[in-house]
Amino acid sequence: MNHRIRALHTDTTITVYQAYAPELGVPAARTGRFPAAWKRDRMTWIKPSFLWMMYRCGWATKEGQQTVLALEITREGFDWALRHACLSHYVGGLHADHDAWKRELRRSPARVQWDPERDLHLNALPYRSLQLGLSGEASRSFADEWTVSITDVTDRAREIHGLVRNGDDEAAARLLPEERPYPAGDELLSHLRP
Repeated sequence: MNHRIRALHTDTTITVYQAYAPELGVPAARTGRFPAAWKRDRMTWIKPSFLWMMYRCGWATKEGQQTVLALEITREGFDWALRHACLSHYVGGLHADHDAWKRELRRSPARVQWDPERDLHLNALPYRSLQLGLSGEASRSFADEWTVSITDVTDRAREIHGLVRNGDDEAAARLLPEERPYPAGDELLSHLRP
């Protein structure tokens, strides 16, 4: 299936990734909570795909994205966000019309974008990876209720990147998180698949 969520998950949690400047990411990982400086009122994007996060943050080298966090959140919260999400772009046939999509987007506390999944060399793969944008109620719940643990995985990201640069893809692949298809059926995704 072209649009499928693949993630590290347990019966009760799913791991997503974000990257921050060290002054925000390091305290979050140390305390396991987002600090007060983390803006709960703005849109925040979470990514279940480790390699898509590496593509986005340049293996933790981009300005303001040098600290990569693995956030274990409740599946209950993640599923709620999917249920209340809207696609970030208009799709004819899925939405009644452009105006209906705009109205839905304005009232949705979450939005979904499907981007090409990435391989170890950050090349696009022929299937899509989910990004989930959270705002308002969803953003606040993510920060203060859904988050079970926050782990700094920057060193792991740099180790994997070093192995890739040295041509040892096999060793690099062994260090990747085990991302399996996430059990999100049609009830959660039918309104989000273009």
